[in-house]
Amino acid sequence: MAKAPSTNATRLLKQAGIAYTEHLYRYEDHGGTRVSARELGVDEHAVIKTLVMEDETGAPLIILMHGDREVSTKELARQVGAKSVQPCRPEVANRHSGYLVGGTSPLGTRKAMPVHAEATIFDLDRLYLNGGSRGFLVGLDPKDLDRVLEVNRVSVALA
Repeated sequence: MAKAPSTNATRLLKQAGIAYTEHLYRYEDHGGTRVSARELGVDEHAVIKTLVMEDETGAPLIILMHGDREVSTKELARQVGAKSVQPCRPEVANRHSGYLVGGTSPLGTRKAMPVHAEATIFDLDRLYLNGGSRGFLVGLDPKDLDRVLEVNRVSVALA
């Protein structure tokens, strides 16, 4: 495989002194975490998806969720104090994050957005999240997320 890309996400991790591993895989349109987990040989539960959503006013937010779970937008809205929350259209998510959908990382986003994370991702020994490019994940200790992001823990997972 090719050399891992240098992205805003990896630059932020390096700047913060966070140890991480680089994982390249063959990206498939609409393959999601199922494909990345299969390609990397890891449990899909440990692959964390980065979703850009917006509240009823159009204010963006990020939610980090286990790859094998869905987000209860109703519960997320309740826990973040919004009337409603829904996914952003891909082109809007791209503008907010500075990344292409399918390659969105919560690290080094173009626009500062609140980051909410399913609380149970912090129970993992290691998690894999997007490194800022399609087909590229970074592996790190969940505790290190708190060192580089201000994360609000929520319980909004649907099986």
